[in-house]
Amino acid sequence: MLIFATLSDFRAHLGKELGTSDWVMITQEMINDFAKATGDQQWIHVNAEMAAQYSPFKTTIAHGFLTLSLAPKFLYELYRVKSVKMGLNYGTNKVRFTTPVPTGSRIRMRATLKEIEDQQPNGIKTVIDAYFELEGSSKPACVAELITLMFE
Repeated sequence: MLIFATLSDFRAHLGKELGTSDWVMITQEMINDFAKATGDQQWIHVNAEMAAQYSPFKTTIAHGFLTLSLAPKFLYELYRVKSVKMGLNYGTNKVRFTTPVPTGSRIRMRATLKEIEDQQPNGIKTVIDAYFELEGSSKPACVAELITLMFE
């Protein structure tokens, strides 16, 4: 984990990699919980028997937004700015779900600090390039530009 004392110290990391998170196993229980929370009960996610029979992946797959929703967890593993009193998810720019995540797969996130813009009072808006890697795949599961606000 990278630890920065202040936003000024964090700003000096612009253009550099923030690191790579730990792997997370995507379980059917996680997928089912996400389906319940979002109301997305499509069989490709929650019905293993139908997926085995009809899906080209032969198993259930994670929702793309489940993969993306792990971004805060992964970011917490990568860095911390000690002086920050409040941080907010501001949204995303480009998001693409480039490779399905089969149940039982492991994913992690690699991130780079792409942009920083001043925000008043005493804050910054960041854009972080996030690559959600799928273990054993040459293609990422998801790529996104994550936008966050941080205030001292």
